[in-house]
Amino acid sequence: MDFFISTAMAQGGGEQGNPLFGIIFLVLMMAIFWFLLIRPQQKRQKEHQKMVGELSRGDEVVTNGGVLGRVTAVGETFITLEVSKSQQVRVQKNAVANVMPKGTIKEQEKAAQQAKKDAKKQEQQPQVDDQSDEPAPAEEASAEETEKGAEGSEDATQDKDRPAQ
Repeated sequence: MDFFISTAMAQGGGEQGNPLFGIIFLVLMMAIFWFLLIRPQQKRQKEHQKMVGELSRGDEVVTNGGVLGRVTAVGETFITLEVSKSQQVRVQKNAVANVMPKGTIKEQEKAAQQAKKDAKKQEQQPQVDDQSDEPAPAEEASAEETEKGAEGSEDATQDKDRPAQ
């Protein structure tokens, strides 16, 4: 049995690969990572910085938190947004997610007013409840007959013989 151990020990390792191939593979993976992840992120960041730099009074913007407002004042790092006729909010410039087209706020206000009108119309119309929790009398009778039939024929015949209460 010792002759198997000696042959196993005598065998050499597998063929060594070229070390240059490992370096080329690593550089190739870094290049792919750069072009697929880092470069597009840098482009988006530059576009965002350009958009924030071009903010001016009267622009309609949406913040990262979803607040829609009109820019009333632009500072070095903060802007003031008018979110309604009597409310103003100061936010960082970098919190601006998107500049909306002119007239977006008016469209939103019109849609909100229309929704209020529709809600009032719904309240004024009489509510007709077609679906009730209680079954109709015909359904109750058929349900009772089904239950009686399931109990057994003896109970059903006894019920027929009894006078109605």
